[in-house]
This record gives sequence, structure tokens and C-alpha cells, in this order.
Amino acid sequence: MNFRDEIAKTISEGLNVTTNEVVEALEVPPDYALGDYAFPCFKFASKSGKKPNELAKELSETIKLDFVENIETKGAYLNFFIKAENVVENVLSEISEKKECYGSTNEGKGKTVVMDYSSPNIAKPFGIGHLRSTVIGNSIYRILKFRGYNCVGVNHLGDWGTQFGKLIVAYENWGEEKKLEKDPIKHLLDIYVKFHDEAKINPELDEEAREEFRKLENGNKKSLAIWEMFKELSLKEFEKYYAELNIEFDSNAGESFYNDKMDAAIKTLEKKVKTELSDGALVVELEKMPPFMLKKTNGSSTYHTRDLAAAIYRLTEYKADKLLYVVGAPQKLHFKQLFSVLGKMGHEESKFEHVDFGHFLGMSTRKGNIIFLEDVLDKGIELAKKIISVKNPKLKNKNEVAKMVGIGAIIFGDLSSDRVKDVEFDWDRILNFEGESGPYVQYTHARCCSVLKKSETEIKKTGLKWDKFTSEEELKLIKHLGSFENAIEQAAKQYKPSIIARYLLDLCGLFNSFYAKHKIIGSEEELLQLRLLLVDSVRTIIDSGLNLLGIKAPEEM
Repeated sequence: MNFRDEIAKTISEGLNVTTNEVVEALEVPPDYALGDYAFPCFKFASKSGKKPNELAKELSETIKLDFVENIETKGAYLNFFIKAENVVENVLSEISEKKECYGSTNEGKGKTVVMDYSSPNIAKPFGIGHLRSTVIGNSIYRILKFRGYNCVGVNHLGDWGTQFGKLIVAYENWGEEKKLEKDPIKHLLDIYVKFHDEAKINPELDEEAREEFRKLENGNKKSLAIWEMFKELSLKEFEKYYAELNIEFDSNAGESFYNDKMDAAIKTLEKKVKTELSDGALVVELEKMPPFMLKKTNGSSTYHTRDLAAAIYRLTEYKADKLLYVVGAPQKLHFKQLFSVLGKMGHEESKFEHVDFGHFLGMSTRKGNIIFLEDVLDKGIELAKKIISVKNPKLKNKNEVAKMVGIGAIIFGDLSSDRVKDVEFDWDRILNFEGESGPYVQYTHARCCSVLKKSETEIKKTGLKWDKFTSEEELKLIKHLGSFENAIEQAAKQYKPSIIARYLLDLCGLFNSFYAKHKIIGSEEELLQLRLLLVDSVRTIIDSGLNLLGIKAPEEM
């Protein structure tokens, strides 16, 4: 039984409004002492011509539901308390039946969301700056898919622009095949830095680079062959990191993919929007914002043009209902401009959303100012292995678990913070097995697996006496399990994986309180069956929640 839907249906009948309107308004209180569900009457009171607190009192006196133990009014709020035995049976039976699908919905059925995230620059090392976009985007992708949306994950590679003119010139002057074969990204970075150093002495190199990029845009075979080599080498390198992070994309269509689509995009735009020449550049003037530049004075495209062409392509090719851009906060102005231009073209601006995020703070690396993702992942795995070697020296698959824990700690350390805020990166904090960290959640999962394994008992699914769950620790834990769908719903609405991370930390805290106070193995048979089912339910939800964050759940640690 879906308590929320049943409550909403009854309230809607009393107010003569749709069930959906009530479902949208129903809340899960932050504290179970305030009830299992809360209904704010403000919005509905104005329609009925009554004061909010009067409406709340009136509804509390008329609503009768078998599974509701008590209805309290707190000002304009109607607080519903579900009978404990109903909550227990409903939650544990449903998790047992649906397993990893518990909490999923068909909310997004028939709707397509195209997501733009990660987007590293080719021919450059995968920097830590792209990690946030990568893991936040991947988690939102998983969350929306869990809600029934058809998601298209696009890795919008930075593979086009004047910098590739510079790199081609650099490669033709200082490129060495042996060095390129040995460590392609390092060599390309070295010669790119050398280009900038040499260009300070010889400014003509900059003009050569601009000419090379023009050749590239015009399809020069030699320039394209060199550029293709850079791209292929980069993708091969990036795929290693994506595999480590457990991430796959539906498309790697980068900026270059839209090279032959930009003129058509500009023509489509010019049918509906006025363009102007400003100092020789083709622009769209915008209110209270700088102009949106479509072509530079030399006729070259800009990232504005490429993003415009990409948006039009995604809307038509995928029949997208929503375009999400998981890109750092410094790009806010660019996306405001892009969405404004798309709006002028007749597209609903509500279809487009910039999912912004803050910076990583407090990170350093042996390689100077550029923080390499490779260094961060390696260090995370190494530190995790040291901790595991002390805590569980006899663990057989130590290397495999260290990888899960080290990488999981980095991802959780990012996602557990509100995405719009800067993240203080602290190795001691993110790898603390007893603090609010990824390893703490993973360790709780491993603890559940250990209990189930040691019990050597097959869990019954029928004939259970639900009323034997009477302790505060058990009931709080079960109620929290039942709020998993609500946590996912809020994370999806706000594009904030941190809501699921917070949910998991709270779940682990409640489970460990229960585990510390109540015997599981050694309980009398009926209670043993119930508690094993509870442990298995916690294990299922932790596994599912971590999966939504893109983190693996080890069975041993």
C-alpha cells in the first residue's frame, strides 16, 4: 500500500482538488515526532475561503483511514501518524519483493532528458576540475533513470577551438613520435606549454595557429588527421578513468561534432532572431547581458555557436523534453545567454537548466598547479589500502576492496556536499571509517552482509509477526527505510545527489544504533527472522543508494 497516495486521495476528495495537487504538497517531516506525513493547508485554505489552521482542524476531524493511528494539527499543518505495524509490514514486505527496484517510479515515463557532463578537453590531462561535473552528472543521470526518465548522457568533449590550431603548430615544430607513444597526454601538454613560451618571443606563431584552426574548420585533410590522432589518444586515456569511476556515456559527441551544423543553426536562428555585426563579429544583442557572439571577426566559430548547434541537435535528434548542463558556476552567464537566445527562437526556456556547482578546495599534487585526476585516484586507493591492512589484515581481496573504498571515498566526499557550494577536500575526513564518509556507508553495508552470512539462516517472507518490532531503534530504522523514495524524489527535483548521500548517512547511523543495542543472531526464532529481514532490507537500500551515487558496495572490508 502506498500510504502517501491513499492520504492524498482522501484529502483531495475533501477539498475537491486533484490527487496530484495533494501529492505534490504532502511532505515527509524532518523529525518522526512530527508524523510520517505532513500536509500544509496554506495554499488550499485560500481557495476554500478559510484560514489555514481552520482548514487543518476541519480536515483532521473528517479524515478516517484504517492505517492512520493519529492525526494532529500543528497550526496550518496536518500531521499523519501511521500505525507502527502497518509501516513495518508495508516497508519490509515491499523491499523484500522489489529488492533493488524499491523506491523507483515511472514518473519520467515517455520523457527524455539529455545531460551534458564531464566534458574534459582533449590533448590535455584529465584534471580534477572535471571530476565534479563527471560524478555529479553521473549520479543525476542514475537518479533520473531510476525515476523512469529516458536519459541520454553526453560527454561534450572540448575537442574544437583555436587551441587546436596552436597544438597542431606545436606538434609540427616540436612533436616527437617516441614521446607521444610513451606518454601521449604528457607530451601534448609539454609542447602546448612550449608553444605559449615561444609565442611570447615570436608572436607570428599565434597567427600560424589561427590559420591552422581555419584549415581545420575548412576540412584540411592533413590538419584533420593530426587532430584525429590527438582525439583518439585522449579518449583512450579518458576511458581508463571512466572505467575506474564506473561511468559510461551514451554519446561522446564533442564540440567538433557540430562543426558542420553551425551554419544551419545560425540560419535557423536568423529566421526568428535579429543578428548584428559588432566590430566585424556576428552577434545577437541581449538585454542586460553581453552580446551572444556567433562568429568572430575572422569568421571562426565560437563556443556560443557550438553550444547553440548542440542544443538544436539534441532537441531534434533525441526529441528532448529537458536539456541539463552539469557545468561549473563560472559558466552561469554563458548559459543565461544561451537559454535567452533559445527562448527568442521559440523554445521554452524551462526546457533548459544549468546545474551548476562549486570548486574543489584544499587539494595539492606533486605535478604543480594542474591537479591530475590520476594522482587523486591513485592516492585514494593507496590510503584506503593502508587503512584496510590495519583494520582487516586477513582480507583476501584487499586490492579490489581498496579500489572500491578509495574511489568511493572520493566520489562520496564530493557528492555528500551540496553541489552549489565549494568542497573542502580533506583525505582524513573522506576516508574516516567512523565519520560521515563513503567508507562508513560501505562498512555498514559490509557489516550487514557479514551478519547475514554468519546467520546461515534462510529468511522467511511469510507468516511473520510484525508486531514483535517494538523498540524505538527498530521502528525509527524501518520508517527511515520507508522514506527512501522521498529522498530520491527530492534529489531528482533539486538535482542534488547530496540528499541521497545524507539519507544513507542517517540510515547507517540508525542501523548501527540498532545493531549496538539489539541481539540479532541468537534471538528467538520469530525475532531472528524479523531482524534478519530488517538487516537484509538495510543492505538492499545501502547498495541501491550507493549505486545511485555511482559507488560500489563491497561485501567485505
